[in-house]
Amino acid sequence: MQLEECYESFGGSYKDVKLRLVKDELISRLVIKFLADQSYDKLVAAMEQKDYGEAFRSVHTLKGVSQNLSFDQLSQSTHQLTEALRKWESAPVDEKNCEQLFTQVSADYTAVTDAIRKLQESDARE
Repeated sequence: MQLEECYESFGGSYKDVKLRLVKDELISRLVIKFLADQSYDKLVAAMEQKDYGEAFRSVHTLKGVSQNLSFDQLSQSTHQLTEALRKWESAPVDEKNCEQLFTQVSADYTAVTDAIRKLQESDARE
């Protein structure tokens, strides 16, 4: 799998990331490094524990990384969950809505990480 195909497979914008980071080697290195990011794992744990402060911090971080790497679909779903959790300190969290949004984040995250693993396997074969 090529880098551009990887981006297409999960709804990312290769064009945007290429404009920002220029070199495919750098983009590929950062994309593969995304697999080591712990934000999603922290989000999962926080959502299971209904720790909405930690969930907000984790999804906000994941949103930023997704935006920087032009993972557009993941960026959009993390943005929605971030906004749903934003006022966790001052207002009750709509748990049903957050669970639905979290389900979409999980699906988008899985699409991204599956594609990156395929890219990584392709790179290892070359």
